[in-house]
Amino acid sequence: MLGIIINPKSGKSTFRAQRIYLWKLLRKRHEPFSYRVTKYAGHAIEIAREFAEKGFDEILVLGGDGTLSESVNGIMRAEITPEQRAQIKLGLMPRGTGNDWGRYWNLTKKYKESLRRFFEGEGHPIDIGCVTYWRNGIEHHRYFINSAGFGVDPLTVVKAEVLKYYIGSHHVNYLFGLIAAIAQHKSQHMILTVDGQKAVDDYLFTMNIGNGPFSGGGIRQNPEADPQDGVFNTMFIRKPTFVQILKALPNLFNGKLKELPFVYPLQGKEIEISYRKHILFEADGILMNIIGPCKVSCIHHAIQFKV
Repeated sequence: MLGIIINPKSGKSTFRAQRIYLWKLLRKRHEPFSYRVTKYAGHAIEIAREFAEKGFDEILVLGGDGTLSESVNGIMRAEITPEQRAQIKLGLMPRGTGNDWGRYWNLTKKYKESLRRFFEGEGHPIDIGCVTYWRNGIEHHRYFINSAGFGVDPLTVVKAEVLKYYIGSHHVNYLFGLIAAIAQHKSQHMILTVDGQKAVDDYLFTMNIGNGPFSGGGIRQNPEADPQDGVFNTMFIRKPTFVQILKALPNLFNGKLKELPFVYPLQGKEIEISYRKHILFEADGILMNIIGPCKVSCIHHAIQFKV
């Protein structure tokens, strides 16, 4: 059974044409399906969880990276067995701004092609990331499919969201947001332990933990990240000088950040992060606030991605 989750706010100008085409395609295929339209932030979590618990084995998301991430959180929070979860096939018809997850799989906003690849494709087992943190002694989990960011990364998301009100939803929002975030960010001390071994003890400028290689609308912070290999590729960047920042900007998109002297490339299944102050992080572009240490774990082949 196919469940469809639609975010009507992503790519609003083309929504009607996409929806009509999808309905025609479904009628031709004579496949049973159920669809739900998101109405508020976090709604896709509720919908995806309901679909998973009702036994839907395929879930197609029409939306951006945020809607996809919420859908993953719904599937991962569903009260089903890990074996049942691993059989769920998740698909995407990109309708957002960044499309970082779709970019890895060569999915574009050519919606007819994206839908063809979903309906004719096959499921690929993929890893899912999990950020574990605590509030008032209660353990919480936030899942991500593509990446999680700390330092400048989440501040860039904040700035990019503000820019939407002035210039609309565009790919360049992330670049302008990054420049604004760099000017405002203040580094803080962090200790990273990777797979039980102390790896970094330094002041964090920014860090991206990658399940997929792209973030921020095409920035290649972890170009070697593979969402099927069971490990994260992580880029920890300590506080650079202004001159170093200027020299590093071209490397954001060519995949050569790890060659810079102030960058620590890391790889592992589990990353423990210790720090003293309140911290903001983003998971697939969705902002979260935490206080105290956290742990980021890779759940190997948690679900499937159909393409």
